[in-house]
Amino acid sequence: MKKVILMLMLFAPLSIFAQKFGHLDSQALISSLPEAIRVQGELEALGKQYESELTAMQNELQKKAEDYDKTKSTMNATKQAETEQSLQEMYNKIQQAASDNQQAFNKAQQEKLGPILDKVRKAIETVANNGKYVYIMEQSAGQPIYVNTSISVDVTSEVKAELDKMK
Repeated sequence: MKKVILMLMLFAPLSIFAQKFGHLDSQALISSLPEAIRVQGELEALGKQYESELTAMQNELQKKAEDYDKTKSTMNATKQAETEQSLQEMYNKIQQAASDNQQAFNKAQQEKLGPILDKVRKAIETVANNGKYVYIMEQSAGQPIYVNTSISVDVTSEVKAELDKMK
């Protein structure tokens, strides 16, 4: 019985080395996809649109605040209070618009990038199953501290080939 246990303990580590490990750079992979490049351009354009709208609103607020500062001394207390209230409402409107724009941008990003990321995940899963990999780890974005490339296989090109098949 002791010999059987000893044999199992000796051969158990060998089975660990028989497992296959892979790694890939998903950011480089995704950024090389034409549809991801197109979506990134669309998102950048949307972000610039939101930014220009907010900038216009902020410039208008700043102009009205400067006008108020110049004419404040000639206004009565009621007019000053009304103008200050108006400026505060404009400021709140800008804050709300910024929040709404951020939510709309995040939603658009999810809707546009979601299918691409799902496609990449499916390709990774297919490569992992076909190659009988135990793990496929992310190499970029600071995930692993060290990847031993003599044990772990870079599967980025295999996943890219699988993505090309999915078109």
